[in-house]
Amino acid sequence: MRVDLFDFELPADRIALRPAEPRDSARMLVVPAKDGFEDRCVRDLTAYLREGDAFVVNDSRVIHARLSGRRLRGELSANVEATLIERLDAARWRALMRPAKKLAVGDRIRFEGHGGELDARVEVKGDDGEITLAFDLDAAALDVAIERAGAMPLPPYIAGKRAADAQDETDYQTIFAREAGAVAAPTAGLHFTPQLLAAIEARGASFHRVTLHVGAGTFLPVKTEDTDLHKMHEEFARIDLQTAEALNDARAKGGRVVAVGTTALRVLESAADGAGRLFPYAARTGIFITPGYRFRAVDMLLTNFHLPRSTLFMLVAAFAGLERMKSAYAHAIESGYRFYSYGDACLLQRCEQ
Repeated sequence: MRVDLFDFELPADRIALRPAEPRDSARMLVVPAKDGFEDRCVRDLTAYLREGDAFVVNDSRVIHARLSGRRLRGELSANVEATLIERLDAARWRALMRPAKKLAVGDRIRFEGHGGELDARVEVKGDDGEITLAFDLDAAALDVAIERAGAMPLPPYIAGKRAADAQDETDYQTIFAREAGAVAAPTAGLHFTPQLLAAIEARGASFHRVTLHVGAGTFLPVKTEDTDLHKMHEEFARIDLQTAEALNDARAKGGRVVAVGTTALRVLESAADGAGRLFPYAARTGIFITPGYRFRAVDMLLTNFHLPRSTLFMLVAAFAGLERMKSAYAHAIESGYRFYSYGDACLLQRCEQ
């Protein structure tokens, strides 16, 4: 499909720089499978649930993936900044570096933060600022050092307007966060509070955890003119046997699977067979969902409002219909909904396929 079909104009003042407080007070646009929209708020989720429905959340935890430091080459040094994007093994990470032109293979980098310092060597220099860093520490010791030396990696559309601060340490982490490894938050989960969880469970719905470590590629624009030519970034995803069987059982009993975010949806669709039955999965997934895709494992989707021409907007267009989502986004813009990571939510019912 032509990528320009997924374009739309978004006023700059619609980009949220802080989340709603409390989190479940964020607005929620309900998009039924057929005509019409409903303007609600996230705490109204219980009105759209049935006993036996199963929520699936991403329990990935955002790490301090933004590192500032100095390139050390003899007596010469230069300031550099890294954003970690993917762990390769116990001691090596792929990272986006700025300015990459100042770096060469073999250079030493010393990252320094408020909690300590961390040394690495440039092992590989790739295209578009991508570098492979080999750290002097590994495994758990490296994890601790990154948390001490690094900072929360806010999305570029927020970081370009304000610096990260202490408030983001909690704001940019979901209450489900447990498995460290993400460099971006699974933002649909940011809307949940303990009170909302209790209300949903009192309604007879259940919660289930999967993991997908969101990478920096989630913010990359689609640069091709046709979706068939786009290469999707891959991310590690996991669903265990117990969770897969619980979700299969919920559906068999008439419950609906509600994915909290596009990341949870991508895990489920990667782990499902042609009939929609889920199996354990622990691998990298590069699933790219565009209109025409037949969904197998997800019945409803709670998600935020996404970037124009992005793979995430393509996914929601596949789930609820392209023209339907264009109309929904136009309504949201006109009605003052807040967009992107710290913005409002929409609840989508899957369109007939």
